[in-house]
Amino acid sequence: MIWGGIEAGGTKFVCAVATEDGRIVERAQFPTGSPVPTVAEAVDFFRAASAKRDELAGIGIASFGPVDLAAGRITSTPKAGWRNFGIAEAVREQLGVKVFFDTDVNAAALAEGRWGAARGVDTFVYLTVGTGIGGGAVAGGRLIHGFHHPEMGHIRVPHDGSFAGICPYHGDCLEGLACGKALEQRCGCRAEDLPCDRPEWREEARLLAHGLVNCICILSPELIVMGGGVMKQAALFPAIRAHVADLLKGYVPIPEIVPPALGDDAGVLGAVALCLGQ
Repeated sequence: MIWGGIEAGGTKFVCAVATEDGRIVERAQFPTGSPVPTVAEAVDFFRAASAKRDELAGIGIASFGPVDLAAGRITSTPKAGWRNFGIAEAVREQLGVKVFFDTDVNAAALAEGRWGAARGVDTFVYLTVGTGIGGGAVAGGRLIHGFHHPEMGHIRVPHDGSFAGICPYHGDCLEGLACGKALEQRCGCRAEDLPCDRPEWREEARLLAHGLVNCICILSPELIVMGGGVMKQAALFPAIRAHVADLLKGYVPIPEIVPPALGDDAGVLGAVALCLGQ
């Protein structure tokens, strides 16, 4: 039996076919264009993959957000063309299989809990720091949804006001100050081209640590997994841990803060994990 996964990102789509143990047997990646042709490219991938292999048992979609979980729809995104697009129904109609739907970060959390760094951990947070910032949380072994879904990138953190932030909704929320696009604006170059000794990295670690302290005080996670393109700067991890320790000042225990064991596959494997349940 094989399962399909779509990591629907604001920059790129990653599609994969995987076995129940999380082994990817085929994958494809392409830029996120407008909804109809982008979904069509994903559908073509799955049709070709299932023709060569077993019939798909289901497809999970791990989507950028915000989303309406019940409707399977992307809602108030600033990404042109995608606002209020029913991605789950579009895939279901064209492929005729059961579709499972959640946020990209909730799905990645699920994958890290099933196959990755959080395996066997009861309560943890997955935070991605890339083009945007988002977070998913597992408590008591189950994803947290609530009235909507967590939006950890849009919490507020202290800052000196020297940078107004780039979030089109909130300006200086955590995402507006510390996502990859914000880091590029602060330093004038792509984050991957920024030398590790530049002061912007110290400010990035400080901002992210404030965000983590909010998560720690509210959710009391045993573990925090931090993924995304910005977190590939390995020096961020010790700097963030040091800032978190300083901010908490021994008041509560500090959880482990680690990179994802699944690396860049956390999102698309998370989409597959949605099919398999919790």
